[in-house]
Amino acid sequence: MPIHNGYFIEELSLGMEATYEREVSDNDVVAFSRVSGDTNPVHLDAMYAAGTPFKTRIAHGMLTASFISTVIGTRLPGHGSIYMSQSLRFRAPVRIGDMVRTTAVVTAIDEARRRVILTCACRVDDQVVLDGDAMVMVPARGREVL
Repeated sequence: MPIHNGYFIEELSLGMEATYEREVSDNDVVAFSRVSGDTNPVHLDAMYAAGTPFKTRIAHGMLTASFISTVIGTRLPGHGSIYMSQSLRFRAPVRIGDMVRTTAVVTAIDEARRRVILTCACRVDDQVVLDGDAMVMVPARGREVL
């Protein structure tokens, strides 16, 4: 039987929270651009970005959003969970060198359907740069394979 590294639906409770922190690097932005195919120069070209309202290169919004996936897949609920949906609101840019703190909090549990809602937020310092809600399917004890 595979090792389960995370929570089963029966172990979750309202208000449970998990966090992931990462400093966004130039390498992260370049690698994300290669993987996603998003070569918008606001992410890659300092001279171009200087002429935008941001004044500097910014990270892809979806790179920042991917940190929510990190929390869900590795911390809360963790391994075995399946991401079903996500709402996102992009509130402020993330710049290269910013430390992004991503938090997910359990706000609703449907044990019968093995679903949870997590309210998610990414912050740089005290500013929310991205937020939204995720719906996740969670394994039940004895049913590690979904």
